[in-house]
Amino acid sequence: MSSTASPFGGEANWLRSWDSQGFHRTGTPGDHAGADWLGAEARGLGAAVEEEVFTLDRLDPGEAFVEVGGRRIEGVPVFDAPATDGVSGRLGHEIAVAALAPGAVYTGEYRALRRDGGHAGLVIQCSGGHPGLALLNAEQFNTPYGAPAIHVAEPLPSGAMAHLVVRSVRARAAARNIVVTIRGRDPSRAPVVVMTPRSSWWQSTAERGGGIVCWLETLRALLAAPPVCDVIFTANSGHELGHLGLDDFVARRPGWDGAGGAVWVHYGANIGAAGGALSVVSADDAMREWMHAALTSAGQPPDTMAPKTLVPSGETRDIHRAGGRYVTLVGTNPWFHLPDDRFPHSVDVPAIARIAAGAARMVVGLTR
Repeated sequence: MSSTASPFGGEANWLRSWDSQGFHRTGTPGDHAGADWLGAEARGLGAAVEEEVFTLDRLDPGEAFVEVGGRRIEGVPVFDAPATDGVSGRLGHEIAVAALAPGAVYTGEYRALRRDGGHAGLVIQCSGGHPGLALLNAEQFNTPYGAPAIHVAEPLPSGAMAHLVVRSVRARAAARNIVVTIRGRDPSRAPVVVMTPRSSWWQSTAERGGGIVCWLETLRALLAAPPVCDVIFTANSGHELGHLGLDDFVARRPGWDGAGGAVWVHYGANIGAAGGALSVVSADDAMREWMHAALTSAGQPPDTMAPKTLVPSGETRDIHRAGGRYVTLVGTNPWFHLPDDRFPHSVDVPAIARIAAGAARMVVGLTR
């Protein structure tokens, strides 16, 4: 959707710019391009921007393939599994094969497969909403475990002899969280953190773009309506690698993630994805009601209100477990974790604009 054909030109321009930056994997050129761009956009709104740098041993994939029946099938390493110069065996036996969608990474079955499978290698047949390499996040990126593993985009014949190669190197690298602090009139009040992840496997325009638009629109609103409490905006790298950026953010602010700490507003994945559904996730009655009312008044009510007992799978998972107070917006997306999650077909720009307007209104009220 172009800015000339729609009243939502600002949001479309932000999404188009995000899409143009390349792959946003943590510590890579596309990730740094996204940090530079977002910092410039925030400064353009009048914010004072800080960069909080953290380091990681970035994984740079090398050869990754399965040879079966004389055919070489290229793939992508599983980023929290070890490498191998080659293991051979029967598919479904010595080399395990599992058809998995990206959400499987948060299940106990997946962890058991990786940790206790007893196989020499693992092939993940990606089963996203569309065909392609819908990669699984590397929740244990800093502590690789299990057998050497690879993602592939096609089914493999069970029982066939295969040879698996997964090579990669680790390189010391830096990544950046983009942080803005707006000081309130009453510093004794608990701060509010407005958070969105900004790294991912691919361009991930619907996955990350809606959250970034919400973050920017909320920043704009609070610069125009100064809060009573301190408000800290953070757009974090390291999302797909076990939330490395959030870990660094919290380590600099001990105690903020638990009860009595900060109040968190999390703009999660797939907000306003075309063909997706929006959910509000929170264990706090008031936060749930405020966000539902704000989105409804903006003309984009949530499709679902997640059960209060639901443990989030994204950045607010640890905040939930620590007893912290939060509300998360998260959606579904048929292009989730796929290279084809691109502007304009994967995003519903008017929906994103309405969600961002409602969420910004909710945060302004929360900070007063």
